[in-house]
Amino acid sequence: MSKFITGFLYLMVAVSLLRGAGDEVVVIYNNRLPESKSVAEHYAERRQVPANQIFGFGLPVTESMTRVEFRDLLQKPLAKALEDEKLFRFGSESIPATNGQPARIFEKTVAAKVRYALLCFGVPSRILPDANLVEEGAEKLKAEFRRNEAAVDSELACLPLIEQQLPLTGPLQNPVYTVTNVALLHPTNGILMVARLDGPTADIARGLVDKAIQAETDGLWGRTYFDLRGITNADYKLGDDWIRGASEICRRLGFETVVDESPGTFPVSFPLSQVAFYAGWYDENVSGPFTRPTVEFMPGAIAYHLHSFSAGTIRSTTRNWVGPLLAKGATATMGCVNEPYLTGTPDVATFFARILFFGFSFGEAAYAAQGQLSWQTTVIGDPLYRPFGKSPRELHAGLATRHSKLIEWSHLRAVDLSLVRGAAVAGAIGYLNQIEATKQSAVLNEKLGDLYAMQGKPSSTVFAYQKALKLGPSLQQRIRLRLMLGEKLAALNRDEDAYHNYQKFLEESPDYPDKLSIYRKLLPLAQKLGKKDDAEKYQRQIN
Repeated sequence: MSKFITGFLYLMVAVSLLRGAGDEVVVIYNNRLPESKSVAEHYAERRQVPANQIFGFGLPVTESMTRVEFRDLLQKPLAKALEDEKLFRFGSESIPATNGQPARIFEKTVAAKVRYALLCFGVPSRILPDANLVEEGAEKLKAEFRRNEAAVDSELACLPLIEQQLPLTGPLQNPVYTVTNVALLHPTNGILMVARLDGPTADIARGLVDKAIQAETDGLWGRTYFDLRGITNADYKLGDDWIRGASEICRRLGFETVVDESPGTFPVSFPLSQVAFYAGWYDENVSGPFTRPTVEFMPGAIAYHLHSFSAGTIRSTTRNWVGPLLAKGATATMGCVNEPYLTGTPDVATFFARILFFGFSFGEAAYAAQGQLSWQTTVIGDPLYRPFGKSPRELHAGLATRHSKLIEWSHLRAVDLSLVRGAAVAGAIGYLNQIEATKQSAVLNEKLGDLYAMQGKPSSTVFAYQKALKLGPSLQQRIRLRLMLGEKLAALNRDEDAYHNYQKFLEESPDYPDKLSIYRKLLPLAQKLGKKDDAEKYQRQIN
């Protein structure tokens, strides 16, 4: 077996000590909405959640609820239900005197059979501010933190410590932020991992678990995209650092990775193809390629856009980010229901490290990546979703047995991982040329073209890209191939071929949002080739 595939298949991935199963989850729905119960029942069936772990509560049918409604209709009834069903046991823990501090009794959850709570479509996502709530010590907080609104998910995550009557003004420090041992992500450690199956419609919410299970079976494959802002100093640099760190994790673990450092977000014309992961910032509402009718999210794709109000509403397909990303096909995301300030948003570098390298579930990674609780983050997707719970070797063998076309991505990741480890480009080319999958794969032929370009072989690059175009690439991959092919042909002074390539581009992609750039490529080629009528036509188009 080639060293490329061998090195990949034996890549050591640290899989979590705890394997998420349905008996670790309580499912919560709004019994005032039939759609909410339907989503709950579908999830319980797919994940085999015991019947006594499904709870319906009478909640507001809006996205917001008051502090009183949260406490009386959800928080306290859930705590009682967990205790009644012997899923939680509350008790006291004695902390001995140390370093001059007196001994004290610590009220907490001392035993728990569940680690996750899943809120279903129709359960409110926001707790409204309460102007009548006055707490001792709140005046000591920074002015921007003297607020008591919160995400339902983030507040409910503190349920194991309900007996402590924790302050509601401002955020609380997450005791398990950046942990690598999933055993610590447990109610006896003060945290209940709360996520939701939600979105603009109940059907979208219901589908999140289906796509998660599909990706667990076949693997999460595709390309990764990271949209930075090019910030090199000041407080906001942290956001770029987080996203850059996430991109480096993906690259080092063998994913095709695109990083944009320009201040703006990806333009609408950007060929965003076959998306496995996306992370970027900082537009208030969904923008760029995510506004197109179709976004090429792969099954299981995780997408996140950092913005203070990315989850201001979950119900819209055009406002903020969470709803639109889910509507376009993402399987999991996170967002903020209100202003968290940058340090109060998820640390996406930690999130990607936990889910990709350590094999955490989506819920585990989401809560290991949050520095603050009782604050503004909502977590949308199946918390049990564990896209990297299987080893690469196991996934590859399964795809081969089923003759799945997805095996092309396993080969691609094998090549990229080996290159990261210092293998020669020539060896990667040799590997791709010898495997059967390359003969029918636009994905692998595009990679061949990229590798030939790295070797400085433009003619071989052109040949590989042309072959990829004949093998049924996705729409956005075809756009990328045409753009790259046009540049290579022009550099080789193959003007006639470059000209026809761009004409074919317009024929294949009549709705391409940046036709101006293509006309500007065609005009000088038409002039050079003596195509006077065409040149005049493209000049009119440009004008």
